[in-house]
Amino acid sequence: MSNNYPPNTPRTELSELGEFGLIDRLTGDVETKSPSTITGIGDDAAVLDFGPRQVLVTKDLLCEGVHFDLAYTPLKHLGYKAAVVSFSDIYAMNGRPRQLLVGISVSNRYSVEAMEELFEGLKLACRKYDVDLVGGDTTASTSGLFISVTVLGDIEPGQSILRKGAHPNELICVSGDLGAAYLGLLVLEREKRVFLANPGMQPELSGNDYVLQRQLKPEARKDIHEILAKAGIVPTAMIDISDGLASELLHICRQSGTGCAVFEDKIPIDPQTLMLCDEFSLIPSIAALNGGEDYELLFTVPIADYEKVKALEAVTVIGHITAADEGCHLISTDGRQIPLKAQGWDHMRK
Repeated sequence: MSNNYPPNTPRTELSELGEFGLIDRLTGDVETKSPSTITGIGDDAAVLDFGPRQVLVTKDLLCEGVHFDLAYTPLKHLGYKAAVVSFSDIYAMNGRPRQLLVGISVSNRYSVEAMEELFEGLKLACRKYDVDLVGGDTTASTSGLFISVTVLGDIEPGQSILRKGAHPNELICVSGDLGAAYLGLLVLEREKRVFLANPGMQPELSGNDYVLQRQLKPEARKDIHEILAKAGIVPTAMIDISDGLASELLHICRQSGTGCAVFEDKIPIDPQTLMLCDEFSLIPSIAALNGGEDYELLFTVPIADYEKVKALEAVTVIGHITAADEGCHLISTDGRQIPLKAQGWDHMRK
């Protein structure tokens, strides 16, 4: 099969770069020329200025066999999740999602009724988050189901919160708890293996409602900005946690030109997640750092806001920003400094 590029061109495997390395390679020389482009590639959403309010735009692509497994993912849940993960990107920019467009590529093994289930989930998410479903596209697929979601939001000029705004000595904060979605995935994968080995066996899912919901039907944290505003707190940098806490921290530090120190014993983890970590012989902090799909918000705030943020039930202070030459570290429960590595969800790594 033709490679479709000039002969004698050296070949680099996608797995050598990974998702984020590939993005950097393909877009490193992209220049923005339109005065309406305020922030382009490299954040949770693009920021466009058409006045009087700025527009936020984000896109997510979900592929069967890569992002979801229909052996245990109900189509209605999948539609809901496809919408919510993009809403989360808009909230991570301090904006509000307004419109959604969806592209569906589907093979003939799916029925009309199956697509109706998928769209019921999309429409349910739009109703809950006050977002309008305004268009999209459908096409045939030769291999499964692909869902492309584009969400538009808006924000007052100058109010977007980017990844690059963190400064040394600022506090690192996270909403909610982490690691539950990953444990939900482990439970589902375990029960799938049991079923494949013995189709007569019923799945053992009781008692795991919380982690299963976090995996199959996550929610975007639209409440956090209101909570912070009422407390008089303005984050300096923000990102949503889709690929794992470690990966997102490294994004903020790389774009802000800083380091960080995160304390293992400060990372918020739900009791059900802790119990399942013990069951799977997994270190809880590893699930939180590398699991992904939590869709909580990770952000930094000035140290002067410590008393304000400490009083918020929905937010936990987990560390602080350091100078770039100090590196990015996890401070373990026994006081060791462990370099942070982005070992979370990367679609193209081996």
